[in-house]
Amino acid sequence: MTSHAQADPRCIRHRAQPGLPDAALLPTRPHVVVVGAGIAGLAAATGLAERGVSVDVVEREHYLGGRVGGWTDHLADDTPVAMNRGFHAFFRQYYNLRALLRRNDPELRFLTPLDDYPLIDAHGRQDSFRGLPRTPPWNALAFVLRSPTFGLRDLMRINRRAAAPLAAVSVPDIYHRLDQFDAETFLERINFPAAARHLAFEVFSRSFFIEPAHMSAAELATMFHIYFLGSSEGLLFDVADTNFDELWSPLREYLTAGRAHSLTGTVRFHTGVSIAAIDTTTGAPFRLFDTTGAWVDADAVVLATDVSALRRIVGASPTLGDTAWRTRIEHMGTAPAFLVQRLWLDRPVNEDRPAFLGTGSLHPLDNISVVNRYERQARHWAHCHNGGSVIELHAYALPEKATVDPGRVALRQQMLARLHALYPETAEARILGERLQYRRDCPRLGPGDFASRPTVATPHRGLVLAGDGIRIDLPVALMERAATTGWSAANHLLTQWGVSGHDLYTVPIQGRSALLRRLATRESHML
Repeated sequence: MTSHAQADPRCIRHRAQPGLPDAALLPTRPHVVVVGAGIAGLAAATGLAERGVSVDVVEREHYLGGRVGGWTDHLADDTPVAMNRGFHAFFRQYYNLRALLRRNDPELRFLTPLDDYPLIDAHGRQDSFRGLPRTPPWNALAFVLRSPTFGLRDLMRINRRAAAPLAAVSVPDIYHRLDQFDAETFLERINFPAAARHLAFEVFSRSFFIEPAHMSAAELATMFHIYFLGSSEGLLFDVADTNFDELWSPLREYLTAGRAHSLTGTVRFHTGVSIAAIDTTTGAPFRLFDTTGAWVDADAVVLATDVSALRRIVGASPTLGDTAWRTRIEHMGTAPAFLVQRLWLDRPVNEDRPAFLGTGSLHPLDNISVVNRYERQARHWAHCHNGGSVIELHAYALPEKATVDPGRVALRQQMLARLHALYPETAEARILGERLQYRRDCPRLGPGDFASRPTVATPHRGLVLAGDGIRIDLPVALMERAATTGWSAANHLLTQWGVSGHDLYTVPIQGRSALLRRLATRESHML
């Protein structure tokens, strides 16, 4: 962590184990292979290299960043355009992700704030986060006072005892208390108003790529704590003002430049390479084979892949782990598929359109982004095309029938119809370019998953896991969970070698109100 002061004075510092300042002081310098160059893998590689460890990063794609990676595509007229997998919100609570990004941009100049992100539902009701106080509980009270979907009368009807866990979250205790319930059932039990449920909670839950009825209530409560009642960072966020490849290229340079940046460890990147299996019976403690049969030996391994790749590698590596651990890996699941539809239009949207709009009860649409409002490359394209626009539509938690070819055609038309209804000026626009991305590689966060979710540590000394599907008993989610598990994976290995690790930061690990925490404890058996 840099000396940059945090806006929330109550953020928690989790100190790393002390030890040697550099792995160069060990009898032999350890060599680690990090599988996956998403946020988790890059955090792990950075944490290790900064303590003098030799690292090889193996990534199956030809770009870094994983689900937050970027690349160059070409439209039908051969115009190069910046591409990525879609909008990402860089919340101010993402301390460990921001610490990683500061390695190559200490002032985070490539992040630009959005002053609002309105939410709208099928009835035209709209909520806004502009101008809310940042400090709990005044942020929640201000939101209620001005919300069209959640008023003081609704607040009085809330089952306050049953709802106490929302305001008194304690991690990991909240998972032991609520993980067996789904989020929709929990909200119904506490009498949370239906309109607000669709407009507020559904928008957030679907950002986890899952319907509330299939999402863990504990994940929902933790999310509420991270982004609302547990932190004074506020609900507004920053966005990258450039395509995501420009976030990671400088970090790659930082890591490979080594001594030029005072890193004593070396990092080598191998992109376009997929690891097929890991053997623990030959060579060094670990021998990793890629899909061509080539192999590399390592003293330790960080598996920082998505769920499907993790299951595939472990399934093809019979000497890894024990039966119980292998079963936990096998039972990991992915969230439903989602669609990102990016459109290059020949005319602008109205000037009053927000850069980001969340939608509720407007299935299949979940949000609209006007990319040229914040991304430099999209803005340049729009300028060069007589004031055109670059629009991005997201649809999460798709039903299975929407992912087959006939369903995809219908889904595309439904998404366009929603866009035209909400932004009528786009109805006559000519589509100069379009890209559809269907993906299903985000972790499932369903009821009951927490107990069996694998942790950073594994039965093997020298083998650790990282990623947003890996359990870590801290209040983190999404990109921040990926970054935090990556740093934690590095720390776990460094501790084994007696080398000092890296401090981590989170929002408070429990609710701020002592009274509500006592109430939640007293009513813990009601649900």
